[in-house]
Amino acid sequence: MVDRLTRITTALAVVAVAGVAAIISYRHAYELVRSHGEAGTTARLVPFTVDGLIWAASMVILDASRRKHPAPPLAKWSLAVGIVATVGANVAHGASHGPIGAIVSAWPALALVGSFELLMTLTRNAARSALVQDEEGTEPAQPRTKVERTPEQAVLDEYRASLNGPGRPLSQRYLAEKHGIDRRKVKQIITNAERSAPA
Repeated sequence: MVDRLTRITTALAVVAVAGVAAIISYRHAYELVRSHGEAGTTARLVPFTVDGLIWAASMVILDASRRKHPAPPLAKWSLAVGIVATVGANVAHGASHGPIGAIVSAWPALALVGSFELLMTLTRNAARSALVQDEEGTEPAQPRTKVERTPEQAVLDEYRASLNGPGRPLSQRYLAEKHGIDRRKVKQIITNAERSAPA
């Protein structure tokens, strides 16, 4: 119960910070686009393409993580480009006020990206926890017993596997040393196997 409450309150805090940061970051990007020759609908929509790219890339990475697949390179690159673009736009917006103005202007974009990634981390961890609980629920109560092979069986299995390999079959000396069996015993195992093999 405490863990769930912690996750909920953390998610709410992250969403609140991300919402405020997104509004400020959007305003900075909008003013920057408008001051560089774009107006009307274009000036209003361009900032959405930057944050939308971050959102789309993060969703693809999250989906890959939940499916236990590696994140697609394009998603990683898109996320990186989106972060650089949103931070760069905010820095450019405040650059006319000097270094401190650039840092202050960049902060909402950094807070937005950081909050969003924290939210993705919470989502991934919640998905992993649910998966672990499902797996634990389907596990049998009694521990699984591992069937042990005798050294003789191990020799026979390994020798047979080497017959289908690209190289030469394993030598009797190698098998004897590896499994701690007398070489004559290994020879007997292989001979018996060859005799019982279908012609």
